[in-house]
Amino acid sequence: MTTQTISNSPASCTDLSAENSQTTSASDYVDLNTSIKETFAAIDRFEWQAVDEILQMRERQIYLEGGYTNFEEYCQRELSAWGGYRRINQLLGAKKVIEAAGEFGGHIKNERQSRPLLRLVKEPEKLKQALAIALEQNPSPSESDFAAAAKKVVPPTVRKKHPVQEPMVPEITKVTVSSQSHFKYGESGIIEADPPNNYQQIVTFPDGERLLINNADLDTFSVSFPRERRYPAEYTEVIAALEQQHRQELERLEQELRVGLQAEASARAEAQIQEQLEAYQKLLQQQKEQNIQLQQRLDEMENLRQLEFENQQLQQRIQELEHAVQEHPSQQWGNTFNKQATKALNKQVKQALERTIDLRSALAAALALSLATEPPKENAQECLRLMGLALGHLASAMNNTQALEAAALILGSEPTPQAIAYRAEQLQLLPQAVSDIRQVLVKPGCSWQDFWDVAQEYQAIEQDYLAELTTQETDLIAALQKASAEPPVIGLGSIVAHADPYDRFYVARGKVIEDLGEEVVVAWEHSKEKFQKTDKYSRDKLRLWQG
Repeated sequence: MTTQTISNSPASCTDLSAENSQTTSASDYVDLNTSIKETFAAIDRFEWQAVDEILQMRERQIYLEGGYTNFEEYCQRELSAWGGYRRINQLLGAKKVIEAAGEFGGHIKNERQSRPLLRLVKEPEKLKQALAIALEQNPSPSESDFAAAAKKVVPPTVRKKHPVQEPMVPEITKVTVSSQSHFKYGESGIIEADPPNNYQQIVTFPDGERLLINNADLDTFSVSFPRERRYPAEYTEVIAALEQQHRQELERLEQELRVGLQAEASARAEAQIQEQLEAYQKLLQQQKEQNIQLQQRLDEMENLRQLEFENQQLQQRIQELEHAVQEHPSQQWGNTFNKQATKALNKQVKQALERTIDLRSALAAALALSLATEPPKENAQECLRLMGLALGHLASAMNNTQALEAAALILGSEPTPQAIAYRAEQLQLLPQAVSDIRQVLVKPGCSWQDFWDVAQEYQAIEQDYLAELTTQETDLIAALQKASAEPPVIGLGSIVAHADPYDRFYVARGKVIEDLGEEVVVAWEHSKEKFQKTDKYSRDKLRLWQG
């Protein structure tokens, strides 16, 4: 065996420190690089989520509730910090590319990768062909890979460069959107208004939509636009400072987002572990309770077997005594039975009768316990009736008040023997009632009057036969009753909601506080205790509130 020695020389210490430093640096790089990628992935995911919400804002015209007249005004006022209307158009264009790409859409990770593919949106087959080419060359394609694939499928047209000059726009000029990154790429419009500045034009499209588009995104042979915006020299330093400030703010937000995501993941993991522990504890408690119930049932069955055995012995003893009396005439027993023997015989007979009663009570209790523990899966209502009858027999046999109250609670009657007996007689009519009602409901053209002629004979057990009917049958009864009644009228005191599903009060709850004839005044509920914010509506704009 070879023994290795560790040198304590300064050179060895230096090598060890360098090795630790390299290991620490490599570990820091991996962690920081992974965190940066996760942060950018989270930003892209939240950006796609914002696109769905923006589409909902535009399609449902929810911006009107904020006081804006059109979608462009809303974007310029509310979303200017995130690029305004131009950035929103870029995101919507990326959404169109992903939807047109079909099964290839999942490979487009952000809006920048969709820009070179936007000009192929109107030709989905060529778009999918370009995506397939990009994926074949690189399993994780970048923006440049998508652009190269799009050029292979559909080479871009060469645009004629115009000399830079001040725009001289005629009264009406036809232009075409030539920038592939613009969501209106390939569409034509007209310029019929003076430009707001030297770098943009107001273009009106055939569908009536007016957009503010940069000169660099337009192509026309009759008008020349400057292609690049130039800033004065005194603005250059200010713009650079703003860009630096924006970059620092973005880095800070990314750091906060990463910390927030890590904290959220930790909290979610702790919550899941806590839920699992609670579920395990609950399952363990249920198993303990089931074990206790099984042990109780075993003990009760053992007691029942013991009682049955003793009862058989007593019955056999009674039969032997009766047989002995029949074989010997009464005069032969004159001096045999004395008073003490007679008392002993009466005592045994009395004990036999009492044990018989106890046996009946125990059987009733066992039946009730069995039904409560393992109810019939096909007819739970029948299970409750049988349990109630079993408890009624148990109360009658043992004169037990608690069993009597339990039987009354299950059967739905007063806690008296007479009421329970009357309830049992009513339940005997239940099968016939269900059969008669079903025969009426299956008749073609059945009306509410036809149903009522039969149902009024069984009004005492209405809730019982309704529980036996299927959901379709009860719905048919409710529909017949609703059809026979007059339509509800909204009036003073009615609880209403707005009839328009796109109105904010469609799910709100209001109360009619004043009837003005053709119109009513509604106070909308602000809290559970009071109504506020009154408005006036016509009756056809409202509906009865259904919860």
